[in-house]
Amino acid sequence: MNFKLTILLITCLPVSLHSQDLLQYVQPLSGTAPSTTAAAQKHSEAGSEKNANTIPAVGLPFGMTQWTPQTRTGETKCVPPYFYKDSLISGFRGTHWISGSCMQDYGSMTIMPVTGSLRISDYATPFFHASETSTPAYYKVELPAYHCTTEITATARCGMMQFTLEQDDSLFLLIMPNSDRKQGQVFIDSVTGEVWGFNPVHRIYQGWGKSAGFSGYFHIQFEKLLVRGGTFSDIALTTASNRQQGVFAGFRLKKGEKLRVRIGTSFSSATEAKKNLHAEIATWDFASVQAAAKQTWQQALAQIQVHGNREKDKRIFYTAMYHALQHPRLYSDVSGIYPPFAGGLISPSAENLTSSPSRRTTRGQGPQVNKLITGQYYDDFSMWDIYRAQLPLLQILQPARVSDFVSSMILKGQTGGWLPIFPCWNSYTAAMIGDHVTAFIASCYTKGIRNYDVEAVYKLMRQNAFDIPNEEDYVNGKGRRALSSYLQYGYIPMEDSVPDAFHKKEQVSRTLEYAYDDYALAMVAKGLNRTADYKELVKRACNYRNVFDTAVRLVRGKYSDGRWYEPFEADKREPYITEGTPRQYTFYVPHDVFGLARLMGGTKALENSLDTLFAKNEYWHGNEPGHQIPFLYSYTASPWKTQQVVRHILEEEYSDGPGGLSGNDDAGQMSAWYVFAAIGLYPVDPVSGEHLLCSPIFDKVILQLPGNKKLQIICHKQSAGDKYIKQVRLNGQLYQKNFITYAGLMKGGVLDLYLQQQPSAWGAEEKARPKPMTDLKSLTDK
Repeated sequence: MNFKLTILLITCLPVSLHSQDLLQYVQPLSGTAPSTTAAAQKHSEAGSEKNANTIPAVGLPFGMTQWTPQTRTGETKCVPPYFYKDSLISGFRGTHWISGSCMQDYGSMTIMPVTGSLRISDYATPFFHASETSTPAYYKVELPAYHCTTEITATARCGMMQFTLEQDDSLFLLIMPNSDRKQGQVFIDSVTGEVWGFNPVHRIYQGWGKSAGFSGYFHIQFEKLLVRGGTFSDIALTTASNRQQGVFAGFRLKKGEKLRVRIGTSFSSATEAKKNLHAEIATWDFASVQAAAKQTWQQALAQIQVHGNREKDKRIFYTAMYHALQHPRLYSDVSGIYPPFAGGLISPSAENLTSSPSRRTTRGQGPQVNKLITGQYYDDFSMWDIYRAQLPLLQILQPARVSDFVSSMILKGQTGGWLPIFPCWNSYTAAMIGDHVTAFIASCYTKGIRNYDVEAVYKLMRQNAFDIPNEEDYVNGKGRRALSSYLQYGYIPMEDSVPDAFHKKEQVSRTLEYAYDDYALAMVAKGLNRTADYKELVKRACNYRNVFDTAVRLVRGKYSDGRWYEPFEADKREPYITEGTPRQYTFYVPHDVFGLARLMGGTKALENSLDTLFAKNEYWHGNEPGHQIPFLYSYTASPWKTQQVVRHILEEEYSDGPGGLSGNDDAGQMSAWYVFAAIGLYPVDPVSGEHLLCSPIFDKVILQLPGNKKLQIICHKQSAGDKYIKQVRLNGQLYQKNFITYAGLMKGGVLDLYLQQQPSAWGAEEKARPKPMTDLKSLTDK
């Protein structure tokens, strides 16, 4: 068998494996039920916000396609393929659902086993959670009404299913592209037994409903010869059935006999899906494919090894790791071919390959593809969420892969003409707010992750920050939303309702996030000696001050003439705030916390404001804008409060049951927060590279770093309840700061934390805290 190409995808991981089986701790069903936390019940406005929206995905880290049981049909926004509360399975899906999101599946296909007589409607069948086995590398479920057991395993681009009957019977596999627009097609060769097809992808958000310029393709092979096969249209159909495209493949099996199915997938063509299958699964040995998938996950999870007495904490931790390693999504085939971004022109840095027209019709060949020279191409960046902690986690564990992420962004920008804001479905979306592709790339640059064309990517980032697209490009999702207002006023006034966006209005939140993005780009401009750009951007980084009302000491909507929005409701959702309240969003100044403190009246005032937020139970962990808030006490004289609050959040907002996440996991951001906090670190400002320290929940943590380096974090406690830091030593030397830099982390070594039961003054002195940036301090002091 040949798993060479699959394993190449993880060559940036350390070779040695931890001896303990870490997959036993992963619970893929976590997050498939509504959250049961108190904060979620209070702050979640819509039903979808209470769901983590994860699925029991089988695949490899960052894989092209995940495989999941399907309890919901179609590709509907905010509806994942699997809900824990459902009682019927309607198939097993090759999915491109963005884990934990409120987006929608795309380019997916489903295989449904049916026994006895052939049926192509009303085939959903009962199942029971007691008969489910779910791991990152393997899924199994019994379907008692069909006397059939289904098992699934996977590689990076392909899946393998194994069906076992409990009695002699006919087994029919229904194969369907899940096109809500009924545009998918599937074909069957009854002689060779091969099946292939495609499901066209359509955009959402900007350009909603338009073609994305590519499809999800699949190629299927069966271990046994068909007894019967055909299309749904070959048999008598009801009017309702006529609306469903699909084929069936029939077999005759004896009791205990197994049928194995191999499925290749691609975003380029059915031909490439077949090539991917040949490269990644060249065997009918289900167990060997499963073993390889398990080894890959073991290797990925073992990059952070945790030791402690509470098994529940390990289950939550490694489940969080599993969720944090789902995305971004691999888009390129084993050949290097991938669909061009936004269905656009060929990138000047990619080699053009054009499909043969004669193959398009019979094999679903895509109209246009690109080919990479080196590396891999990725998409599905839920950027408003993941730039905060999920991508910074990968910058520590897998910087080589992160360079491919940036290179993918460059290809997108060069193909479509603009750097995307929130690239998903390989398209421009302009979803959410901010311009955090810029923040992410800047954080790579400042951390020394630069294996890409820095000049090219700076040009693209600068264009987003300074240039206003023409109307056609803007409506298509290119460029920053409401940039003209932001440049004119230094904030986005209430009069600008930002109509060409899925998230309309939200003017204050946009202003705050653009200020951070401007700071991020300023740091790159400084490094590249773009002095004029740097001076302009660092001024704009202070624009958060323009929406801070000193009378109420919180951010507030503002009109173009300087009047404040009335009435002011600090703790209610307002139209100028994104998915939150003015009080919650006030603390989004990650690049200049000391500047925010000065506006409030000093660091003691900042501490008091944080106290008020938590005392009023207004902290909402289930959404991303506040994820940095618990760590802001470390910028005051009371970092012990960070240790206290973070420990409370870890205990109250995460569990190991199906409802164990407190809101949308959003491509792993919610889970990455847990990973960082549980090991005692958090990147409040990813661009700075500073990671605030807090007390880990584990006795010992080992991070396996690139270059065969290790960072050990060891907690010294007198009793189990010790959670406050008394002293820190780095490589045996007294460590006086309450944060550690990215460069310091990546050197490896031993970080000893001495804990006690009562709060201490550790990290409280000004010299111990992160330093105000000189660039911003001179401006905010004015």
